[in-house]
Amino acid sequence: MPGRLPPRGGRHATAVRHAAYNRPMPTASTRLPDLFYVALEQELDAHPDGLREYELITALRARGFFDFLPEPPAQPGELFRAHFLLFHALYDLDDSLSSSQQGLLQIDALCIRRLPWSAGDNALTSPDTLRAYYLDWSNLDATTDDDVCELLASFWRQFGRFDKRTEALAELGLEDPVDDETIKLAWRRLAMEHHPDRGGDKARLQAINAAVDRLSR
Repeated sequence: MPGRLPPRGGRHATAVRHAAYNRPMPTASTRLPDLFYVALEQELDAHPDGLREYELITALRARGFFDFLPEPPAQPGELFRAHFLLFHALYDLDDSLSSSQQGLLQIDALCIRRLPWSAGDNALTSPDTLRAYYLDWSNLDATTDDDVCELLASFWRQFGRFDKRTEALAELGLEDPVDDETIKLAWRRLAMEHHPDRGGDKARLQAINAAVDRLSR
C-alpha cells in the first residue's frame, strides 16, 4: 500500500526500544516499526495531560512518521490511513502496558494520554468493539474512499452529540470522563439545592433537568 509505514522488526529497532523503555513489546502489529512505538510513548510521556489526535499525529509526523501525509489539506483517504495506524498502535500499546501492569491509555480523538495502571479499571477505555476494529488490519485494507466519506460524516454527527454532552455536563459542574452514577448524584444534589421549595430558582432547576435529559438520550 503506498505510503505504508515500514514493517516492524529488526534487532537494532528492538534494542533501541528496549533500551529506551525496557517494556514488553506489543505483538499485534506487522506494519509499524518499533521506533514508532518509542516515539509514541515519548510523546505521551511528554504530555501527561494528554493530546488531541491531530496534535499527536502532527508531533509524530515531525519525527519522520506519516510521511505519506502531504501538507494540509490532506485527502480524506490519507487522513483515515494516518488515523487508523495511530489508533492501531495505541490499542496495541494499551494491551501491552495493561498486560504488564505498567499503565493504561485513554484513547479518544479529543484526549489521548497515559494513565497509571489500576486493576479492573476500564472506565477510561473505549468499547472493545473499537479495539477489535483498529487491531484488525483488514478494516484498513477494505476501506474505500466512499467508506471514508461516510465515516467522516458519521464523525461530525457524533461530534455534534458530543458537543451537546459537554454543555450538559458543564451545567451539572462535570466534565468527561464521568460515569452515569456520578451524573445522577450531581443531578440529585443540584436539584435539591435549587428546588423552589427550598428557596432555589425554578429556571435553574429546569436547566439542570434539561441537562440530565440530554445526557440520558
